[in-house]
Amino acid sequence: MVKLRARCLLVGDPAVGKSALCHMFRSDGAHFQKNYSMELYIFDSAGRETFVEACEKLWGQPSVLCLVFDVSSEPSFTSCGRWLERVRAHCPDSHIPGVLVGNKSDLSSRREVETSVALEWAQSQGLEYCETSTKEMENCEAPFLTLAQAFHASYQDRLQTIQNLT
Repeated sequence: MVKLRARCLLVGDPAVGKSALCHMFRSDGAHFQKNYSMELYIFDSAGRETFVEACEKLWGQPSVLCLVFDVSSEPSFTSCGRWLERVRAHCPDSHIPGVLVGNKSDLSSRREVETSVALEWAQSQGLEYCETSTKEMENCEAPFLTLAQAFHASYQDRLQTIQNLT
């Protein structure tokens, strides 16, 4: 059995729900395929600017990226560009598969970021997009399953490249 280990970087502004999303996923990890074992190491990055530099030292070389914003906060969505630039600057020679997560979808009456706007931005940045509500436990596994599938596909591509060399 091959054991794949992916390092998932979880970034976004303070109070967008990064830690809650991580906790909801971690408490129910039974959705991975059974024919291989995958370990997803999730690094929940501090959103406050004072802690970001310290957190960047712990990022190492991430395998996948989960960029989170609050759908009821336009500023948290606007910050996603800055977060993505920071990650890309940290890993300039790597393509890191990622997903943009619009969290707090249960706050539909206070929504400031429309799904179509977030989806368009995510696609323009080469990211997948999904919406979640950790409070209502809706779709919390989707971002991580998407990232696991992207990481597995990347692994398969690298494996095929190596096999073609021999």
